[in-house]
Amino acid sequence: MIQSANGRSANTWSRRLWRRLPYSCRKGLKKLLPAAAVARLREEDGASPAVPAVGRIQFGDFRRTTPFCRRYGYSRGKPVDRYYIERFLAQHEADVRGQVLEIGDNAYTQRCGGSRVTKSDVLHVARVHEGVSIVGNLETGENVPSESFDCFICTQTLNLIYDLESAMRHAYRCLKPKGVLLMTVAAITPFGREEQEQWNAYWRLTSPVMRRLAALTFGAEADVTVAGHGNVLAAASYLFGLADSELTPAELDVKDGGYEIVVTLRAVKR
Repeated sequence: MIQSANGRSANTWSRRLWRRLPYSCRKGLKKLLPAAAVARLREEDGASPAVPAVGRIQFGDFRRTTPFCRRYGYSRGKPVDRYYIERFLAQHEADVRGQVLEIGDNAYTQRCGGSRVTKSDVLHVARVHEGVSIVGNLETGENVPSESFDCFICTQTLNLIYDLESAMRHAYRCLKPKGVLLMTVAAITPFGREEQEQWNAYWRLTSPVMRRLAALTFGAEADVTVAGHGNVLAAASYLFGLADSELTPAELDVKDGGYEIVVTLRAVKR
């Protein structure tokens, strides 16, 4: 090995010179070199053939400061969070039976319960449409009946309620003994302009928060299952307003607790 005057090798100096070249220059030079040389240069860049070095990510369509859709992805198809919500409800459709309460409308009651449902009620703070049968407030408990329902479907609602513990107590109270709460909450999410104008989006809720709330209301020994859903690709796609169809099920199904989009909770009243 040739040594320079100060003891450093000529190879060391050549590596440093290569690293100081702009990325565009290195990319162009690699096209002119043999494959073996390109492989060595990738090692100098500190990157494997399939993974770009730090600072050299090709953002493509994602280099933007506005989403593709501000309505969660509805203009492109079904939002990413609905993939997880609807799969969760489908997995527990046997719980949707008897007298069922749902927030806003009864779409999921009809889809998952079918003939098992004997009575369907819809809770909303205002009579926004004819389908609302109970005008009440889950946070205060106003007009929410006690021990009346075999199943309570509560999707993406707790984020809009300031007093979480109170809302969970009333969700517990409205269930019959052995009644089931099927709840989903948002962890990583945008909020559309219409929702911000109409509601206050107070919280982003994680799996540990939901476990704690469930333990406080249903009891530490209750039959409670909490799960987080999502990963960095799914979360980024959701924030950009893409639809679930623009990702594959294999991509959506990967779970990474650091990037939960939706947290699901199933709890049985003792």
